[in-house]
Order: sequence, then C-alpha cells, then structure tokens
Amino acid sequence: MAKKLKWFMMFSSFLCLFLLGACSNSASQSKNNENESSNNSSEDNTEESGPVEVSFWHAMSGSGQEAIEDVVNDFNESQDKYIVKPEFQGSYEELLPKFRSVGGTKDAPAIVQTYEIGTKYMIDSGYIEPVQSFIDRDNYDINQLEANILNYYKLDDKLYSMPFNSSTPVLLYNKEAFKEAGLDAENPPKTFNEIKEAAAALTKKNGSNTERFGFSMLTYGWFFEELVATQGGLFVNNDNGRSDQATEATFNSEEGLRVFNLLNDLNNAGHFGNFGTNWDDIRAAFQTGKVAMYMDSSAGVTDTIKNAPFDVGVGFIPYADETERQGVVIGGASLWMSKGISKANQEAAWEFMKYLQTPEAQAKWHVATGYFAINPAAYDEQIVKDKWAESPQLKVTVDQLQATIPSVATQGALISVFPEARQQVVTALENLYQGGNPKEELDKAVEATNKAIEVANKTKK
Repeated sequence: MAKKLKWFMMFSSFLCLFLLGACSNSASQSKNNENESSNNSSEDNTEESGPVEVSFWHAMSGSGQEAIEDVVNDFNESQDKYIVKPEFQGSYEELLPKFRSVGGTKDAPAIVQTYEIGTKYMIDSGYIEPVQSFIDRDNYDINQLEANILNYYKLDDKLYSMPFNSSTPVLLYNKEAFKEAGLDAENPPKTFNEIKEAAAALTKKNGSNTERFGFSMLTYGWFFEELVATQGGLFVNNDNGRSDQATEATFNSEEGLRVFNLLNDLNNAGHFGNFGTNWDDIRAAFQTGKVAMYMDSSAGVTDTIKNAPFDVGVGFIPYADETERQGVVIGGASLWMSKGISKANQEAAWEFMKYLQTPEAQAKWHVATGYFAINPAAYDEQIVKDKWAESPQLKVTVDQLQATIPSVATQGALISVFPEARQQVVTALENLYQGGNPKEELDKAVEATNKAIEVANKTKK
C-alpha cells in the first residue's frame, strides 16, 4: 500500500509539473501573440499608437519651400491621425538619385515630389504605388481636377501620381517698352513672325552696343518642347511615347526646325539676347530693362510682377504662322506614393494628397506660388479673386492652360531619358547661337537622343 502511495505521489508531482509547464507555455504564447498584435498595431492602428508620421521629400526652395511648409502645417492641424514632415532634398536633379537609393525599401519617403520629365522613369522603376489603386478603392472623383493637367500624368487612362505644382510657359513683356516702341501694350505678339517684328521694334542700340534686346529665351529644353507642341509637333515617335515605348526622337521635324529658324533669325538680326541657362540671369535682364520680351514659367509671374519697376504684361506663348495654336504642355511636378512602406504610411500619403486637391488648399497654393490650382474650383475662392484683381496677369496663365486642345502633342512626351534629351537640345541651342546651322544642330541632338533611347530600351528589356 505504501508502495502504491509512493507511486501515486510521484505521478501527481509529475502531472503538476507538466500542467505548470503547459500553463507557462500558453502564457508565453499568449504574451507573444500580444506582442505581435502590438507590433501590428504600431504599424497600422493610429488610435492606439498615436499619429502616423510620414516623410515628404520635395525640391522646392525659397518661397516655394515656405508655401509647402504652410500647406503641410494646415493639413497636420486639420486632423489628428497623420503628421506629414516636409524634407527638402535639393533640386529635382538631386532628389531623384536619392530616391533611387532607397526606393522599394522601408526607408523610402511615403511621398516624393518628382518633376514631370521623371514620370516615365518613376512608372518603370517599380518603386511606386500607383495612386489609381486608391482612386478606384475610394471612388475618388478625379473629374473635379483640371483636365489639361491630368492629361499629362495619365497613361492608358491610369493615374500613377497626383499632380501638384503645375506650370506652363508664358510670354512676359515690358509694357512701357511696348509703348515707347509704338506697339500695343495690351496686344502682345501671337505668332513667330509677330515676335520677330516686335523684337525689331523693341531692340534699342547705342552705336555698336545693344542697350535692350527685343526678345530672349532661356537656353532650356522645356521652352523648345513647348514651342514644338503648340504647333502640334511631337518630341518622340509612337504618339509621344504614349501608345507604345518611344524608339526615336522626332523633334527635328518641320515644327522643331521652325523654332530653331525663329531663334536663328532673331539672333542673326541682333534682336535676341542670350542670357544663358540660369533663370535668375534672364529674369534680372528683364527686370533691369536689358530685354523687352522673354518666355518664363507661369510660376515665375508673381515674383516678376513684384520685382519689376515697370508694368509687366503676360501673353500666350507664340506659335508658327503656318499652324493653328494647339496650346501648352504641363510642366512642374507631381507627388508619388512609395511602394514597400507600411499600409498606414500609404494611407497617410493618400489622405495628404486628397487634402492638397481641395479648393481651399489649392487656392492658397496658387496665390502663394503662382502655380496652377489643380482643382479649378479654387479659382472661385475669394483669396484668388482678390489676387487676380490685384494681378490680372495671373488669369492669363490659366486662360492659356484651359484653352489648350487635348492631343498627344499637348499631352507631352514620355521617355525615361528625358533629362538627357533636354541636355542635347541645350547643346544644340548653344551651338546655334554661336553660328551653327539650325537643321544640322537639331539633327545632331536627335541622333544623340536616339542613342540614349536605344540604350535605355535595351536596359529595360
């Protein structure tokens, strides 16, 4: 009996130890489950972990940076779920390599601003989440946004990024110089021939010195692209790279040659002022009276009006006399959402993008920067009406955009090597001003661009 009791006691002790171990493992497993749940909550549950903080990489400096920080602060104060942190990353050219180094990883910013000619690269990179997936999910009405801005960023009827700071080129002119030369200060030149005639009248010489040039254009590929597009010309084949991958450049067409011939004629006549590639230099030349007409970004109009000691006029960009005006291609930049980041961070990015499209936010942005309102309802806001009453020139930039005829020409080109192509155009323009032949310089630029396109297409394959 004692032996049986001994075995019973040993079995009972073993059973207790087993049950205690099981209970301990169960508690440990429960603890692990709680920790895992907590970790998931910290990523996606804003109510338990506090506001989700996300980075917004941008390339806006000066007054543009101040405006971005203002609109971000407004968003952060409008709700308590998300905090957007704007981070300046240098110019567009400097920002994109930085994004390449972290794209597709958890270190990528939730939101990144990329200039319009980076669109094809961003789509092909695999680093971004198309905003169309959120548009479809939420049935978000993008038809409320400006059609001629959406036109650029859409591919196959799909929106990959959200338009943000959008601009187009316009013609700025010195109204006092127009009156002095006997020209109608309220009726700027519209065609290439009218530009040449006005430039001749506006040019002022003192012996062998030119005190004032009639016309100037920054040595920058964007303006060339616009002058080609407003004639209905294409920059690359396959419908500007919209219907299929572009395989060759086409900007040495008759439309491109007309632009080079215009600039060559003006330069040879001594009516063209070459102020190089720096925006500040050409703007300073205009504001100090060294040039009477030049092409600038619509986003530069506000500051130019403020800084010029004379009345500034704004007109549509000129078009070739042989054609009908087609309009302008959108410039500027859009906002992209990173792939590979948490769902909570993507939600924060999406909510911020939607906030930026509200009429109130866009009205404030337009007035502060001169960039277009992505949502045209913003133009009905009182602060915009007040600004336009003070500076009616701003409305001219909007009128030009809204008068644009949608086509593959005004939709703009899509190529991954756009920065290289622009540099080839810059080189061609510089050679032109040094006495180069318009057709030969254009052909060389196209040949070099074609090589870059060929390499890029092979690399992609």
